[in-house]
Formats: sequence, C-alpha cells, structure tokens
Amino acid sequence: MAMADEQKPLRKIADAFKDLAAAANSETLSMEVQSFSHACSLVSPLFGCLGIAFKFAEMDYVAKVDDLAEASKSIATLNSLLDRDVAQNSVRKAGSHSRNLLRVKRGLDMVRVLFEQILLSEGNSLRDPASMAYSHVFAPHHGWAIRKAVAAGMYVLPTRAQLLKKLNEDEASARIQMQNYVTASASVILYIDQLFHLRNLSTDW
Repeated sequence: MAMADEQKPLRKIADAFKDLAAAANSETLSMEVQSFSHACSLVSPLFGCLGIAFKFAEMDYVAKVDDLAEASKSIATLNSLLDRDVAQNSVRKAGSHSRNLLRVKRGLDMVRVLFEQILLSEGNSLRDPASMAYSHVFAPHHGWAIRKAVAAGMYVLPTRAQLLKKLNEDEASARIQMQNYVTASASVILYIDQLFHLRNLSTDW
C-alpha cells in the first residue's frame, strides 16, 4: 500500500497542502519555510506533465522553490523571511526570497485554477482549463512573446486521460485529490497574500 501511495503524486500534494492549510488557518502556528518549500516541490512535476506550454513556468517555479528550500536552512518561518527582506530593503530585488515566494505562490495559484477548471469541465481536452488558468494568473505578468509561445503550446497539451495516466489516477480519485488541493491551497495563497499586505507590500508585481 505504501508503494502504491508513493506513485500517487496528486495525493502527496493534497496531503502536504492540507498540513500547510492547517498552519495557515491556525491562530498560533507560523508556516515554516521548510514545510512550505517541501510541499511546493511536490507540485513541480505537474508543470512537466503539461508539456511545452508550461515549460517556462516549470523552469522558473523549480528554481524559486529550490531557493526557498535553501533559505529554510537559516530562516525558520515565512514571517521571518519577509521581515528579513523588509529590513534589508530587498523585497523587490531580483533573486530575493520574498520575490521568489511571490513567484512560487503564483505557480500554486495557477495549479489551483487549473484544477478548478478541470473539475468544472467535461470532455477530454485540457485546452480551455489550461488557457483559463494561464490567462487568470500568469498572462498579466508576461510580455507578448511569452504569451504567444504559451498560446501555441496549448495545442499540444496532453489530454485529460493522458494527464491522469501520468499522475497514476483514475477520474474519481483525481477529482477528490484535485478538490482537496483547491481547498487547501486557497488558504495557503491567502495566507501568503496577507503576509505581504500586513507589511504594506503589494503582490501584483
């Protein structure tokens, strides 16, 4: 059974984000950089499963998650991570942990919207769900060239059936785990937004 679970990336993602959501919704717990970066690393293969349309997102996301994982060796919580960058006036600097946190959050949000749209859609095509997720989360921050490349990549997305096969899920189990991620990640994303807003920092850059 344990080996079967190891081959269920969606379940691992959903379970990890349930734990993060518990911290996000707690009055007393702070979200740890280590647990956050680990949960985010489990999401990385999803971008790869979507093919060339999201290759740019995969490369960027993985690099940013790796940075946060490295930061977790010396910074305990996301609160502390932001406070350190605020103190050093480096929040918006390229390569800062805070900037990378914001980019990772955007990746999580893209997957959340993608799953929401898959759950709402019928049929075997992922083009509409993926296009909706991209236009909602990433497109406002991308230039014309990237948007055009992504649009072309949408025509070679895997089918819904192919994606589920890559994730070792059937339709019923995938729907459960996708919904679990949608619910849990919404709390995590809101938590991160609030960390920025409490410090009078915007999140739309």
